[in-house]
Amino acid sequence: MGKDKGSYSFSTCWNIKRHQTGSGMINEIRELGFRYVELNYNVTDELLATIEPMIERGEIGVSSVHNTFPHVPDPDYGTDSVLLGFDDEAKRQRAIELVVRSAEHAHRYGAKAVVVHPGEVPFDYNIDQELKRLYNEQGPASAAYAALWSEMLERREALAATYLRRIGDSLEDICDRIEAKGWDVSIGIETRSRCYQMPTLSEAAVVFDRIQGARVGLWYDFGHGMMMERMGLYDNAGEMEAIKDRVVGIHIHETVGLSDHWCPYVHSGDMSYFDRFLPIIAAAPVKVYELKAACTPEEIERSHELLLGKLAAIGG
Repeated sequence: MGKDKGSYSFSTCWNIKRHQTGSGMINEIRELGFRYVELNYNVTDELLATIEPMIERGEIGVSSVHNTFPHVPDPDYGTDSVLLGFDDEAKRQRAIELVVRSAEHAHRYGAKAVVVHPGEVPFDYNIDQELKRLYNEQGPASAAYAALWSEMLERREALAATYLRRIGDSLEDICDRIEAKGWDVSIGIETRSRCYQMPTLSEAAVVFDRIQGARVGLWYDFGHGMMMERMGLYDNAGEMEAIKDRVVGIHIHETVGLSDHWCPYVHSGDMSYFDRFLPIIAAAPVKVYELKAACTPEEIERSHELLLGKLAAIGG
């Protein structure tokens, strides 16, 4: 049994593919010492049938749910979609309803937040995948990478304001509906893993400035932030000051190159880069580890101990 992890939570993305029952999945996470879980977007109604009794008995707490929740197999409302920025009004309204449905589950489980991938500037192919291939094969300083990057950035910058405005409209509507129902649930818009997806840190700041006082903030995913910084989209250390007070939750994981969801410090072997996120971790209301299946219980334990030691050193 791992040491008690206190208020830290752990995402079911780590072990969902290994389990046929929700209770088996949750018990494996409890074995790591976690008292709280984030129920991710692959959690189905079938898995919930054995998880909900555990929540009711107080055997596990739920920190957050990840939209779209419970699982919706339609990729239009999946994790890599235009979602809250759809041009098609019927699709946008359906996306809004699904986020509200996620919030209803969060409220029922006593969770504090819903993690939302709000949208993207659409491309007719996965330009991010091609950019990552060039990054890995030729390097970010190569002519091929630079040319495709500027092509991506030109389209992204030309269309971002339109999609951001629509995402803002959708979030306003969602927050109004949650408020009307009296649910104590925040919406966290997540920093993303593909360069054409939204928001960047500065885009998030634009949304928050627009919807003052609403229950919406940043869900800061550090691994994604590291990838986007390496690719050239934004600078975490330089830009986090503007949004640090609007963080409603975090995904704790690290990248090795452009591969994400590894244990901080342990898999990269870098004992300093991740330190820039420590003040955000200390202050975040909801703290969730989002690790891949390849991370072992021993590595998770070691990473958490290193993180706690570093937080103690800065008085966090």
